[in-house]
Amino acid sequence: MTEAFLGLGSNLGDRAATLRAAITALDAAPGVRVTRTSSLYETPPWGPVPQGPYLNACIGVETILSPRALLELGLAIERDHGRERAIRWGPRTLDIDLLLYGSDHVDEDGLIVPHPRMAERAFVLVPLSEIAPELEIGGRPIPQLLEGLDASEIVRIGPIPA
Repeated sequence: MTEAFLGLGSNLGDRAATLRAAITALDAAPGVRVTRTSSLYETPPWGPVPQGPYLNACIGVETILSPRALLELGLAIERDHGRERAIRWGPRTLDIDLLLYGSDHVDEDGLIVPHPRMAERAFVLVPLSEIAPELEIGGRPIPQLLEGLDASEIVRIGPIPA
């Protein structure tokens, strides 16, 4: 079993219900068990496209799936929840990113782990620090990475509803 971390986000529809459903689907998938779940955080949108705020969360899983298979599972769950990839950094019903896969480094077509931009995204690091404050990214602890980022508009909403 390998411990992996995933980032989840939604800014369309019933955001909290979508994130809960995605976590349930991940936990029900063969070879995956959700072991850690952050709170929900409302965050401003990222990127140049005007859109509404996101709900974001991070989860830890134990898995026997390969990084590619875990990514493909996440993409399938996104599609099951109406995800359309029409506009880069545009609004979405569901986004699932593979952030970390044990201590592995993967650089394949369409898959880079650790996620190449997570160290510059407070909307990822804030929930990740809640469930795994001991993690280091690029040799730097998450709290140190957060010191250099603006997290002032990130608001903890509370636990993901059951």
